[in-house]
Amino acid sequence: MQQPLTIRHPVLVRHLGITDFKATCLAMQNFTAERLIDTPDELWLTEHYPVYSLGLNRKNVRLPIRDDIALVHTDRGGKITYHGLGQLIIYVLLDLKRNHLNIRKLVSMLENTAIQLLAEYGISASAKPDAPGVYVQEAKIAALGLRIKNNCCYHGLSLNVNMDLTPFEAIDPCGYAGLKVTQMKDLGIHANIQTIGEKLLEKLLKNLSLNLANGPMHD
Repeated sequence: MQQPLTIRHPVLVRHLGITDFKATCLAMQNFTAERLIDTPDELWLTEHYPVYSLGLNRKNVRLPIRDDIALVHTDRGGKITYHGLGQLIIYVLLDLKRNHLNIRKLVSMLENTAIQLLAEYGISASAKPDAPGVYVQEAKIAALGLRIKNNCCYHGLSLNVNMDLTPFEAIDPCGYAGLKVTQMKDLGIHANIQTIGEKLLEKLLKNLSLNLANGPMHD
């Protein structure tokens, strides 16, 4: 009988509830700066109060045309996006070497985790090689951005579950003019965000286990 896969290193899961984006980014930076070689990896599940997030790729970014939502500069990759209540976020604070990951493999793993979750609910989704994230047809349902320091990563994946999408209209989401966004509710999925978060977490932990079981990474 085949034994279930388990992660060889402890991973701590933190359910943070609703948090302030700027404060959470600072906490991730501090965690990564202070971690040691044996510091357990962590996964943080949260939602954020409404905020526009501007990543490090700021060239030709159109700033929001509304001023009632704060714009915060952050150190993740990518351009501009929106976070708000009803959007599930999973932050991945991982030692890449320990988990046999490089940035390309991690991006694919996060995208595939979201795709697997959506498939469980009967939604066909896909990734695009030239535009990171997850799409249902041509509408973006999940975005990702990462930061790597000392071979450790932070930031992660956001999945639109049941939120007000209108703030996306004030920006070019992820730097793409006219990019449509969608969410699980509009696709007929009415599971609550806590249930979806647990399912996403379960699938990500499994994918991390599978990656470790496959041995060292290859570029």
